[in-house]
Amino acid sequence: MASMSDEFREKAALLGQRHSLVGILTQPVTSNQADRPIIVILNTGIIHRIGHHRIYVTMARMLAQAGYTVLRFDFSSIGDSDPRADGLSPPESFMADIREALDWLSAGHHASRIILIGNCSGADRAVLYGHTDSRVVGLILMDPSLVLTPRYYLHYVSQRLLQLRSWIHAAFGRGYLVKILIEQARYMLLPWWYSKTPSLQNPKFRTHIAQCYQNSVDRGIRILAVFTGDPSRQTYRNQLFEAFPSVSFRSNLQLEFFKDYDHIFTSANSRLKLIRLILEWIRAFSSEVGTGSRLENATNQKPSIISRFN
Repeated sequence: MASMSDEFREKAALLGQRHSLVGILTQPVTSNQADRPIIVILNTGIIHRIGHHRIYVTMARMLAQAGYTVLRFDFSSIGDSDPRADGLSPPESFMADIREALDWLSAGHHASRIILIGNCSGADRAVLYGHTDSRVVGLILMDPSLVLTPRYYLHYVSQRLLQLRSWIHAAFGRGYLVKILIEQARYMLLPWWYSKTPSLQNPKFRTHIAQCYQNSVDRGIRILAVFTGDPSRQTYRNQLFEAFPSVSFRSNLQLEFFKDYDHIFTSANSRLKLIRLILEWIRAFSSEVGTGSRLENATNQKPSIISRFN
């Protein structure tokens, strides 16, 4: 089944070795340039391929109108995709699904350069996968998971000291900060349990995530990281750097902080600004690659920190 507009065309596709992954390929009506990267959008949690407030539908179509091919698909057991039959663990399943989707693009659309986009858990999976596949040249991450730093706790507590509801929740053990402290106490008491789960409370997993970021930078992967003002995740612009202090992002990273936007970009205005930012970043990326500019020559430069939409 396919749909057509004056500026893009869409078709459903079955991906993977068993054709069990359901995706939507959105393409420009006119032939796009062969050297342009193909964009792959990953699920956010259990939300299927349309995203919150249909943001991925709008994003895919706007990118296609600008000349880029976009694939958004459902991970196994999410949306319209069937469960996997090979017994892989959830983390292994996600990685296998991404690889199979990229293999499909390589086989049918000659994809050699791919940019992964994800929000929340989708961003985390992009970080975990991207550096393992030479076809991945860019990561666009919206609110990836961060370590909660001492400065985060200071901001979080100070912002809520004057809120009566926060005191009531704390008194009854229902506050967000109380939940965090309980989780940390559980890790200290039951480290063997948390060692089996991919939680940033686990120092080993935290180190692994930091290494994934560093591997991505070392491979020359470009990263656009967009953070919102969601107080349950981050409270200040530089939290990424303090969360993973061992990572040298150099000039591979552009960081944006949307202080007044929520985690799922509820307002139409916030979604439009996000998509325009992403399109601007991809265009700049394509231009750099097209002129042969590579980031390996800028290893001593500092990351770009931008806050135009505070």
